[in-house]
Amino acid sequence: MLKDLGKYIFMFELGLKYKKIFKESYFHPFITLKYGYERLSKARGEYSNQVLDFLNIKVKLNGTLPKEDKILYAINHRSLLDILVMENIFSRYEKNGTWIAKQELFEDPIYGEFFQYSGCIAVDLENKRGLLNFFKTIKKIFSKVDNMNLYIFPEGERFKGDGIQKFQSGAQKIAKANNLKIVPVYIKGKNEEVFKNSPYRDPYTVEVYVGTPMDHENLEENYLNFYNKIMQEDKRDA
Repeated sequence: MLKDLGKYIFMFELGLKYKKIFKESYFHPFITLKYGYERLSKARGEYSNQVLDFLNIKVKLNGTLPKEDKILYAINHRSLLDILVMENIFSRYEKNGTWIAKQELFEDPIYGEFFQYSGCIAVDLENKRGLLNFFKTIKKIFSKVDNMNLYIFPEGERFKGDGIQKFQSGAQKIAKANNLKIVPVYIKGKNEEVFKNSPYRDPYTVEVYVGTPMDHENLEENYLNFYNKIMQEDKRDA
């Protein structure tokens, strides 16, 4: 109980500190859109790395991120830990980008402003006008930020079952509309439990697999092929 309490107090207090840092860039009247996103990306990485250090969680990357930008990273989703883990990897590669998140997260009374000011982009799949504005926003960003990347959970929400939950259509539509390559990412493990049991006395390692860029067509099928290949290799190594 005290272990959990200390973890959440640390994250909340650090979150308040970084919300102020995010706001400086989010509301800055003079910096360019490109520089603003670069500053926010760097700050999100710093926040995530400090939380992972506190939890004593390490991240092992299998594969490499592409050097080029204007990529949509399609990531499976199990836990709050997923964002922290991916921000750790993106910070290592000095990637400039932002998360696509559901509108409900921005309306949360505790975390809503944290998501908004950190540069995340809200999407409401049930609102046609909101969806149109979302695609206009994305297109504007890519026209002004030449080193931009997008991060998305195609399953749409955390999935506690085995395997991969059916994809929503958003990732494929975003990639097609903006002519983006998609890089599949698989975060291994039951990370809801990993996060619940943290912080650790001895370092705990989360493994992440990165695939090669693919086209938007048949995204779910291609992602499942990528996932099944990882599972087959795990069985051979067992």
